[in-house]
Amino acid sequence: MNSFILITGALGGLGSALVRECAQHGYDLYLTDQMEDTQHFAAQIATQHHVEVRYRPCDLTSADERTQLINSFTAEGCRFCGLFNVAGRDYEGGFLDKSRSQILFLVQLIVEASVDLTHSILNLRDPDRRFLLVYISSLAAFFPMPYKATYASSKRFLLDFSCALREEIKDFGNVLVLAPAGLPTTQESIDKMQTQGIWGKLTMMDTQKVAQQTIERVLRGESVYVPGFFSQLLTRLGKILPDRWVTQFIAGRWRKSQRDVALLRQDRNCGIVKTKR
Repeated sequence: MNSFILITGALGGLGSALVRECAQHGYDLYLTDQMEDTQHFAAQIATQHHVEVRYRPCDLTSADERTQLINSFTAEGCRFCGLFNVAGRDYEGGFLDKSRSQILFLVQLIVEASVDLTHSILNLRDPDRRFLLVYISSLAAFFPMPYKATYASSKRFLLDFSCALREEIKDFGNVLVLAPAGLPTTQESIDKMQTQGIWGKLTMMDTQKVAQQTIERVLRGESVYVPGFFSQLLTRLGKILPDRWVTQFIAGRWRKSQRDVALLRQDRNCGIVKTKR
């Protein structure tokens, strides 16, 4: 019987990079994402790397859909040697500027779904193989962050949860939390990093390289991976500086960034208009 690594958010930039890295290491994979049309990607990975790849779509914020997904694992007789909790989302902006559904969506996806899947998949683990458990946190987890309060706090939960669980399952599993800063996975993320100037350049990392290092580090049994020297420096500064200073600085940077993003989009739209003329 094959044992799989389950990867959530498998079609995103970081998710698909981790899929490729796991396949290169010879792991059979079970992929899930909210999007339906992914059989081509799954088949491509299976053909290229000669591994078994299964796919099932799931909205992880829905308890009913998560239950159906977990029940399908049992019905298929699946066993797992790993879980990579990659699925995530961010809504930047003031807490009161976001709707109730947006706020709850973040908590359900980052916290509730991660805990639910972790408990279920660990109970379906292959007892004959070392279990690999990876959480995708964020550099934001190390700081109280105005205008990203729910996101940063949820990612902080994953950081603390993974460190605690690491001790509980150390006899049969490795637990790693990945906490990246900027990853150029979407046009929106690229725009934000560009408007941050030197800060964005110093913290931006290559997605495939981060994925490669993530696999290597979880296999070695490391606990926390913050990609990039500058990001690591920021985490150390965050531990010694007063929270009030940190939050004031972050708030100021965010306000400036939003103004710069708006100007960038305005210039891009003007360029599009001129081209059409």
